[in-house]
Amino acid sequence: MHIAVVHDWLIAKGGAENVLQALTEIYPNAPVYTLVYDARGPCGEFLADRQVVTSFLQRFPQSTLRYRSFLPLMPLAIEQFDLSPYEIVISSSHAVAKGILTHPDQLHVCYCYTPIRYAWDLQHQYLRQSGLEHGAKGWLAKGILHYIRLWDTRTSNGVDAFIAISRFIAQRIRKIYRREAKVIYPPVDVERFAPCAEKQEYYFTAGRMVPYKRVDLIVKAFAHMPHRKLVVIGDGPEYAKIQADVPPNVTLLGYQPWEVLHEKMRQAKAFIFAAEEDFGILPVEAQACGTPVIAYGKGGALETVIEGKTGLFFKEQTVESIIEAIEQFENSPTDFSMDELVANAKRFAKERFKTEIENFINQQWQKFKREKTL
Repeated sequence: MHIAVVHDWLIAKGGAENVLQALTEIYPNAPVYTLVYDARGPCGEFLADRQVVTSFLQRFPQSTLRYRSFLPLMPLAIEQFDLSPYEIVISSSHAVAKGILTHPDQLHVCYCYTPIRYAWDLQHQYLRQSGLEHGAKGWLAKGILHYIRLWDTRTSNGVDAFIAISRFIAQRIRKIYRREAKVIYPPVDVERFAPCAEKQEYYFTAGRMVPYKRVDLIVKAFAHMPHRKLVVIGDGPEYAKIQADVPPNVTLLGYQPWEVLHEKMRQAKAFIFAAEEDFGILPVEAQACGTPVIAYGKGGALETVIEGKTGLFFKEQTVESIIEAIEQFENSPTDFSMDELVANAKRFAKERFKTEIENFINQQWQKFKREKTL
């Protein structure tokens, strides 16, 4: 099979890029098509020996820094890739990668992290945070997002089979595209984490400090619990605001290398997760460390944490709800089993992902070939 992989952009390395890396291991001869690629960045490490084809956006000044501002041109750019030589096209998409053009003799499978959030259910939040709710620029932004929604809906028809990263995202695909999706959870490198039975007297959270992660809520909750300690790793736009009002019982460590994050995570009493994530890799990594999770009971966490066995949920993204969950955790008679935590994390291991993806692609290809002969 002649296979090509299409990814939105390759600048930083996050969960989507971990998926891409696994795909390149499954299909070592498949070229990677992407809008913009920073070969000197972290993605360059696993793509050094791979053919990477970029769009015309790559030639724009400071393209690897200002790529998000090219959103109005992204649909046009992704449609310029000529993928006609390939039998199978796999799009790895959270923005526009699924919009590539394929012909009737090609199988297009989309691994979908989410339909474009800032064009759909997060539009109003995106406009508010960007200061684009009113005025001429605001109307221009709304017009662009309206166009993106129309294009996004139309291009969903060019996908032969969708794969969703969680049941939560499969529901969004059904709602927005009116399509069913196979759920294959993304790979988590759980073997990299070592469980620790001896916990210290602190809670832990980590992640990029952006508004939807709600790290500010966690810190405010601990301001009301001065007898409990919290350690926070991560940086981002919200860091300065959180740092300005941090209580004495909360330690902000900012960005730290993986080794420090690993040690803090495995020794913590529990990992606290307040975001509504599409999947959420950090709670899985915490469980791989033998650390229970206290999570907001919505989104992907409902699929990665087993309530009462590997963690607890709080119902609302409020300070009061977080405090209540922590008190429940402290007073719970439940003894979270180290073996059960680690076993649950292993459900999301990388080798499991690679096996499920390869089997699904093969099944879809055989089905596609049978239907062509009818």
